[in-house]
Amino acid sequence: MIVRSRRGRAVAAALAAVLALTAACSFGPPDPDQQGAPPNLPKPSAIEPSGDSSADPGGGSQEVAITVLARALDVPWGMAYLPDGTALVTERDTGRILKVGPESDANGLTVTEGQRLSEVQASGDGGLLGIAVSPKYATDKTVFVYYSTAKDNRVGKLTLGGKLQPILTGIPRSADANGGALAFGPDGFLYAGTGDGTSTGTLAQNPKSLGGKILRMTTAGKPAAGNPVKTSLVWSSGHHNVQGIAWDKTKRMYATETGQKKSGELNVIVKGKNYGWPGTDGAGTDAKLTNPLFSWPVAESSCSGVAVIEQTVATACLLGQRVYLLNVTGNGTVIGVPQGVLTGEYGRLRAIAAAPDGSLWVSTSNREDGGTPATDDDRIIRLVFSDGGAGRT
Repeated sequence: MIVRSRRGRAVAAALAAVLALTAACSFGPPDPDQQGAPPNLPKPSAIEPSGDSSADPGGGSQEVAITVLARALDVPWGMAYLPDGTALVTERDTGRILKVGPESDANGLTVTEGQRLSEVQASGDGGLLGIAVSPKYATDKTVFVYYSTAKDNRVGKLTLGGKLQPILTGIPRSADANGGALAFGPDGFLYAGTGDGTSTGTLAQNPKSLGGKILRMTTAGKPAAGNPVKTSLVWSSGHHNVQGIAWDKTKRMYATETGQKKSGELNVIVKGKNYGWPGTDGAGTDAKLTNPLFSWPVAESSCSGVAVIEQTVATACLLGQRVYLLNVTGNGTVIGVPQGVLTGEYGRLRAIAAAPDGSLWVSTSNREDGGTPATDDDRIIRLVFSDGGAGRT
């Protein structure tokens, strides 16, 4: 475990909640007979703002405690949680759905294979990607996945251990822009972020194509009531490669845009809006197109996952090898500049999810092209903040 702090504040308060794991979902301190030897803690170091180094976006100092929850995974891509606290984690290249926790041992949370999907054909950035748990899981036991075959990308549903049933097919497949974001919105409908499926981005502006879009659907894969066009799945367009979607408590929707040539983007998604790809890369001047909430140079970002904890929007970045933390007000204004955490410490970061206990889970993505895996990669890392944010419980 590693602990970071800002501007000399004491780390004791943060440590009390996160020194080790338990078999329960609270992840509090273990019983004395489970704890083992005291941890060897390094000296605290800073969480740095990204951008204007004179700004403090958090409105004050904060500390973050970091725990590695799981090791030796193979490109973990999507994360979702069952009602009992078990995390379901997809592995892109193996086609496996893993169960992570809530039980633990001396090495962290237990990891078991829930199911391997033979229908998945992984190559490039395609494979077994996003995963979402039905809001009615207690009764229907259904899980939804976004996955690649040899000819297309699909959304399917299954009960763990059962047969995978596709509910949506024909999402364009390519080497490097397959999308993969999948999540249920506050309205109970299923949203999927797709890639434009081409090197030129021509599908992103084609209203008849599912490529380069955010789709909104029923659990049967049909257009949801209230979509911009009644007979269409399309919720928003002009995207290059949407790999993360999330909502805040005001029901504001966020999505990451990765793989562009110049900029990595965090967008606020609004019904029927056009986000400009391929005509714009980052912010543009066309009033008909919607600019990102925030963008970064691609070498510092290429962010894949996004998650929200209270007023904090967090993105996990591949090329940037960091998590960005943005403080967003209730009316959607970004306060200050984003903070960077984990910068360069764990390599490429892909998935990020708000866990049931209020912490953030982040996955590494080092066992893929462009990555330099450590001996225990890929990993899932837990972040807990001491300022009343993630993990405060």
